[in-house]
Amino acid sequence: MSDIQQRARTKTVTINEQTFSGRSDQTILQVAKENGIDIPTLCAIDGLSDIGGCRLCLVEIEGQRELRPACTTRIKDGMIVRTDTEKLQKHRRKVLSFLFAERNHVCSVCVSNGHCELQKMAAKVGLTHIEVPYLYPKLQIDASHRRFINDPNRCILCTRCVRVCDEIEGAHILDLFARGVDARIIAEMGQPWGDSENCTGCGKCVQVCPTGALSEKGLSVAEQHKRRGFLPYLTTIRGR
Repeated sequence: MSDIQQRARTKTVTINEQTFSGRSDQTILQVAKENGIDIPTLCAIDGLSDIGGCRLCLVEIEGQRELRPACTTRIKDGMIVRTDTEKLQKHRRKVLSFLFAERNHVCSVCVSNGHCELQKMAAKVGLTHIEVPYLYPKLQIDASHRRFINDPNRCILCTRCVRVCDEIEGAHILDLFARGVDARIIAEMGQPWGDSENCTGCGKCVQVCPTGALSEKGLSVAEQHKRRGFLPYLTTIRGR
């Protein structure tokens, strides 16, 4: 690539009063992370495609009325972005309130207690109480797999498991079923997970899950540690 082409691809963006350079194919979230600026997110994870699902990474862009997801919005030359305003802080607490109220996140009895991204995010944004009514769903746990458990009562529908099964493992046995409060992650078009002939048992879905929704069998409270070092490595190998 010539110097002229390289300069054409390089964009200058201002984030929180600081000016940075980035490639035209990069998102606001990528440029922010490269420069040590934290933007909260629960659905985005390095190595998987971005979907803008959790809505925690919404940012303010000067000249635009609507908040935009940092994980899917590509930078433009001269773009001015704010990531930590009072409006955004209030929005993130509200989103987290909805996530906690929609399912049953009782941390004291969860295998991921102390290692849960939802739990840590609540502490980070200063969520001290929930202002909306709890739904208290009674969703059936799928423990049919010989190694893993799917507890939809703790799921936040980030679809990390769906994406890693499809994009990295190549099995695509997991998918999102239904909509709204009725949405849930299913295996093989609604079959018990243990009946799947296509599941490789790799456990990648469990490792990328941000909560205790997917876990390994035989673990007690706070014993589910997520191991994600494989993801950047496999993504690099796949891109060669």
